Amino acid sequence: MTGPAAWTEPCTEPVAPGVFRIALPLPGDGLRAVNVYAVCDRDGLVLIDGGWAVEEAFSALEKALGAIGYDLADIKRFLVTHIHRDHLTLALDVRRRFGAQVLLGLGEKPSLDRLIAGDRIGPLAHLHVWGAEELADRIPPSQLQGAKTESYEPPDQWLDGPADILLADRTLRALPTPGHTRGHVVYADFDAGLLFAGDHVLPHITPSIGYEPVRSPLPLADYLRSLLLVRSLPDMRLLPAHGPVVASVHQRTDELIEHHERRLDTTAQAVDGQGRSAYQAARTLPWTRHDRSFDSLDPLNQVLAVGETAAHLDVLVRRGLLHAVTSGGIVHYRQEHIS
Repeated sequence: MTGPAAWTEPCTEPVAPGVFRIALPLPGDGLRAVNVYAVCDRDGLVLIDGGWAVEEAFSALEKALGAIGYDLADIKRFLVTHIHRDHLTLALDVRRRFGAQVLLGLGEKPSLDRLIAGDRIGPLAHLHVWGAEELADRIPPSQLQGAKTESYEPPDQWLDGPADILLADRTLRALPTPGHTRGHVVYADFDAGLLFAGDHVLPHITPSIGYEPVRSPLPLADYLRSLLLVRSLPDMRLLPAHGPVVASVHQRTDELIEHHERRLDTTAQAVDGQGRSAYQAARTLPWTRHDRSFDSLDPLNQVLAVGETAAHLDVLVRRGLLHAVTSGGIVHYRQEHIS
């Protein structure tokens, strides 16, 4: 590794006594890699998140564990932050082969039930309401959560609310942080000053909101509350799922809260008195850190962009700053209130 830009390179990086960051590949995915964290414990190895169940990631995980004197059979538990395939599916694959336990937040159960039942359309179910139904046919099936090549199963244990996970050498506190998904969980090691943040707090990008088969009615409101929860904790080192380890969770949490407040203002300005759907509003907004146009995004990221816009518009309605009117099954947002 040669600096922050190289966080995606294969590695077994020590980040704290007994804790290693392992970067696993995400072939064909713009994020390029996902971090899983190996926690070495006297009772056996515990992994925070599992990776994506593709052969490249399986081999990389096997090699990375070997570098610190373990193999896949030594994994006793996977503490998974959420159901997205790059976090859950390799954990399930390792469990099938070696018997490790998998823990997951209870809020993920509705979406996981859909995936187990073979629902491959869930994340696209709201496109008609958003006025973006034309996007549905442009998404390659391989890009959907729950692609047919992946196998989903229930976890061994559901985490219902805050819970202490007792290891031989440390205690990890599981804290529900809905927003990115309904059942997202972070794991805090207060004694060591570490927050295994999954996709809730990322150092370089803003997490997507509500991309899941069963979407929360107000995923952005959920996310902002979860950010405030994390901000209320003692400051810790941020161990994210995507990006390098950084010193302060608080600093990045403050940046994310500020970003979304600015984005709410910008989104409100994208709506006029005639009314716009989430799709129409999204097409007028800049995207990513580089202010790309909507049309320059690939189809999956266009879907994510429309979902993000809808999440912001719905918060503006909740705050009384916009009014929503449904016509023909499509929600349109207006600046003025209708009496």
